[in-house]
Amino acid sequence: MGKDSLVIAEEKFKNVEIKKEENLFKKYCENNIKKRKRINLIVKTLLFVCTAFGVLMLIILIGSVLKDGVKFLSIDFLTNSASRIASRAGVLPAIVGSLSVIVLTALIVFPVGIGAAIYIEEYMKPGKLKEIVELNIANLAGVPAIVYGIVSLAVFVQFMHLGRGVLTGALTLAILILPTIVITSKEALKNVPNSLREGSYALGVTKWQSITGVVLPFAMPGILTGTILSISRALGESSPLIMVGAASYVTFLPEGLFSSYTTLPLQIYNWTSRPQPDFQNLAASGIIVLLVVLLGMNAIAIILRNKYEKKI
Repeated sequence: MGKDSLVIAEEKFKNVEIKKEENLFKKYCENNIKKRKRINLIVKTLLFVCTAFGVLMLIILIGSVLKDGVKFLSIDFLTNSASRIASRAGVLPAIVGSLSVIVLTALIVFPVGIGAAIYIEEYMKPGKLKEIVELNIANLAGVPAIVYGIVSLAVFVQFMHLGRGVLTGALTLAILILPTIVITSKEALKNVPNSLREGSYALGVTKWQSITGVVLPFAMPGILTGTILSISRALGESSPLIMVGAASYVTFLPEGLFSSYTTLPLQIYNWTSRPQPDFQNLAASGIIVLLVVLLGMNAIAIILRNKYEKKI
């Protein structure tokens, strides 16, 4: 009986110790969870404050632009050329110049960017060379825009003698946004399931037919998303265009690929650099026009992207 009592006592002692350890572990877990919840709440609050601050500043800026610029918007403002008299100034050459440059940029960069992404993702063998190419493309995406302007001035204007017209501006913006388009297109192609490729190969098609008929349509929504963002960036650029000779004061429409031109950001910059209050208000009106053009082009691109998504 003494031995049995000792065994029972030991078991009770062990159970008590186990319960103590369980309680301590439970308290530790509860405290850890509470701590994590507090940290999560703090982080969420900070992120919300940052987001709210950014949205608030955006609303204030847009409100200020609308307040100063809406009253100067008119048919005459949209159809007149630049003038040294504020009441006669308009943005027609800037609108036509921006659309000419950005459309030509899209025609150049879209096939080149997608072609480069297809080659890197579908044809290039894994290895050091591919890693070096991808690393350099990623680095080029972070290069300041003014650097591309300097390179374009040296290559397109001074070496190739293309002049300072629309074509040079489009080529400059094309090399500016090309790395971004290659990266986004490559990621979109990478996200295509391998089962789709294997299924197309099982039907006896060639690799190129598989890419053009299966892989590319599946990746097109992601490709168009990257292209939309890149072209939006290009539409608002001014520094590289200044380097390659885009004018900030033009009173005529561009007549060809080698014609002089201006763009909306440059025209807005020209007006903001003048001390007269009327030109400051014209700059606000120009910003509204730029936003409308940008949103319109994005809307068209989004419609095209949604059509591809529905087909998939």
